[in-house]
Amino acid sequence: MDLYKFKYTFKQRLNFIFGIIIFIFLLLLIKFYYLQIIKFDNYSSLAKSNSLKIIPIPAIRGQILDRNGEILAANKLIYTLELNPENKGDLNKIKKQLSNIAEITKYDIKKYNKILKESYYSSTLPIKTNLTDIQVAKFISHQYKYPNIFLKQKFSRTYPKEKSGAHFIGHINRINKNDIRRLVKTNKFKSYMGLDHIGKTGIEYFYEDTLHGYPGYKTIEVDVNNKVIRTLEIIEPKHGEDIILNIDYKIQEIAEKAFRKYKGAMVALDPKNGAVLAYVSQPSFDPNLFTNGIDEVNWKRLNNSIHKPLIDRVVSGLYPPGSTLKPFVALAALENNIRRLPFSIIDKGFYNMPNESKTFLDWKKDGHGEVDIIKAIVVSCDSFFYGLGVELGIPKLNSVLKRFGFGEKTNIDMPNEKRGLIASAKWKKEKYKKKWYQGETAITAIGQGYTQTTPIQLALATVKLINPNYILRPQLLLKIITTPGYMKSKSGNSTNQIKKIAPFELQNMEIEKPNLSDTTKNDDLGLIREAMSLVTKEGGTAAFIGRNSSYDISAKTGTAQVFSLKKDEIYDESKLPDELKDHALFIAFAPSEKPKLVIAIVVENGGHGGSTAGPIAKKVFDAYLSGTN
Repeated sequence: MDLYKFKYTFKQRLNFIFGIIIFIFLLLLIKFYYLQIIKFDNYSSLAKSNSLKIIPIPAIRGQILDRNGEILAANKLIYTLELNPENKGDLNKIKKQLSNIAEITKYDIKKYNKILKESYYSSTLPIKTNLTDIQVAKFISHQYKYPNIFLKQKFSRTYPKEKSGAHFIGHINRINKNDIRRLVKTNKFKSYMGLDHIGKTGIEYFYEDTLHGYPGYKTIEVDVNNKVIRTLEIIEPKHGEDIILNIDYKIQEIAEKAFRKYKGAMVALDPKNGAVLAYVSQPSFDPNLFTNGIDEVNWKRLNNSIHKPLIDRVVSGLYPPGSTLKPFVALAALENNIRRLPFSIIDKGFYNMPNESKTFLDWKKDGHGEVDIIKAIVVSCDSFFYGLGVELGIPKLNSVLKRFGFGEKTNIDMPNEKRGLIASAKWKKEKYKKKWYQGETAITAIGQGYTQTTPIQLALATVKLINPNYILRPQLLLKIITTPGYMKSKSGNSTNQIKKIAPFELQNMEIEKPNLSDTTKNDDLGLIREAMSLVTKEGGTAAFIGRNSSYDISAKTGTAQVFSLKKDEIYDESKLPDELKDHALFIAFAPSEKPKLVIAIVVENGGHGGSTAGPIAKKVFDAYLSGTN
């Protein structure tokens, strides 16, 4: 190969190599331009997010107190050991690591896995809660050994009264997927950032928006090892507001103790404004069990119990009203000009239907003798009301019952209230495809048959006997503390502001009454109230309650059958198991002339209303009236 040809070949190869180098350089230059210019904003934000973290600051939940400042629901500071769910460690290995500090039980692991499935917001999840001071000290001294386990302090909900008042106070529990769907649907999702719990029942649920507050956050800068370099910004949370209830816990406690081991419900109202002063549902449960997720054993115990402790009997318990319905039935008769004084019957202990197709027995075998409408209420004469109901008819009877709130929600500030039932021919036809019989009207008039009511309905209906021309709504809420009591200003002074919640406004209610002749313009309600005042006097079904009382009590006793007797079958309480015994009911107000308190009680399987439910009411009246006097 000559020199010229060699130089030419070398030059060609050199140009090719330079071409490749220039091409690669151009590619790098284009890539550099793409990353630095076109994608600058994207990668700049990514770089910042790698070094900055936004940490939610949860709001402290508002407290719940009674009208005298007695704490019913509060918050306590607890320590927890938590894991980052993104670092999927071996839980059994972690259990072994922590064995010298705190025992991680099978239930702890099971609960952690359950929370893991349902959790949405939390960056870490608890594997062990409620650490003791000794356990905290041990962990801190060995914390360097556990880089993926975090010690955290937080406020946990606590219910110091335990079972007392559990149904109206309610409880919180961890936020689950159903809660998240509801929060998204109601546009409240963002207000739960950093929060793990939400109100599930009672006041905790009904006033959730007031109690839970709004979270804040802090922005921190961290290094590659996730250690905090500095805090850049802090936005303080808006803590939940404290709620003051109308409940008088002293009265509540007396009522619960008076119930002893009976099942049932009691509600006490202020007749002037509908304020709920006591609210008892028995049996009860400890809401503390639910705060961080109830364990399987306790859940099965409560949920499968034949006594149904989780049911709020005040608003969700449905019962035949029994003879407590008779004052309202009597008023319906008077308003329709039926069986007015001096009309009376001779009661021989039974009532025959007009066509003698059926005979209904009175509770008193030999009858009550001569009975007018006042005595019928005082001695609770079934025979009188059987005939009254048939004469009156179900449409006219139901018209008055609806006016007193039967078959309708009271709209008390509690969830899960039931409407009860006022049966009619139309209702029976739609439900059972059967016609209505006169005999069904007869038993409706003594509070049996299809009719169902809740204790809160009975209480409100009794209030309306006192304030008939006004619309009242039972109310648990008294007022709201807009800045919770544990918050202090920088000067150390309390910054509380009270937002007074007026009673649900009394509204005048126009009542349509049938036209009555001039000779019948007597005070029908006054007559009913007079009869109820005689119930606690000698000869009345609750006479023993009024004998030694320093104030007059107006009342009506009731007994409601749990099952239907067969033809010629005789009710013998002594031979029945407890669950088949009659319910005992009692409605009352006192003092009779200027009522300060209205009470409605249902004692399940308690027998006679006067002897079982009456003494409970008397203890509550004594406590409340002695206090107000």
